[in-house]
Amino acid sequence: MENVILVDKLDNPIGEMEKMEAHKKGLLHRAFSIFLFSENQELLLQKRASSKYHSGGLWTNTCCSHPRLDETILEAGTRRLHEEMGFTTELKSLFSFIYQAELDNNLIEHELDHVIIGSYSGVPSPNSLEVEDWKYMPISDLEIDIKSNPSNYTIWFKIIFDRVKNELIH
Repeated sequence: MENVILVDKLDNPIGEMEKMEAHKKGLLHRAFSIFLFSENQELLLQKRASSKYHSGGLWTNTCCSHPRLDETILEAGTRRLHEEMGFTTELKSLFSFIYQAELDNNLIEHELDHVIIGSYSGVPSPNSLEVEDWKYMPISDLEIDIKSNPSNYTIWFKIIFDRVKNELIH
């Protein structure tokens, strides 16, 4: 059983709750989303394992998860990146924001999401319980594919993608 950190809108911790319960109740909790870019500025995407409790089989950013109570965002990102994708790399925080979205299985994402970026051009060694597939994709091709095939991507990735792109271009 894994807990998430419940937070207020200023990211102050206000408690802990079991992850599934927080997603069923739609309570605001701390999360992170990692975006890793290759030396050619291609984004490393993962396809979530079909067995995941929500959004299984969908393409998304490099890695997403929730920090533990005793971790900083970057420590949690490093831990989870290794657990899911089988490698580590230097990470840095880009921005954070709050979003709420309905998911499959009657779950609700309501997250204060810390967006983390980094560089990586290697070959991941993903955990098959977490990741079904992976690929590097040029940003321009990804933009076109998200517009043409939005149902192939996770809801949070579609929310975050344009903002990450704009932050990095400016």
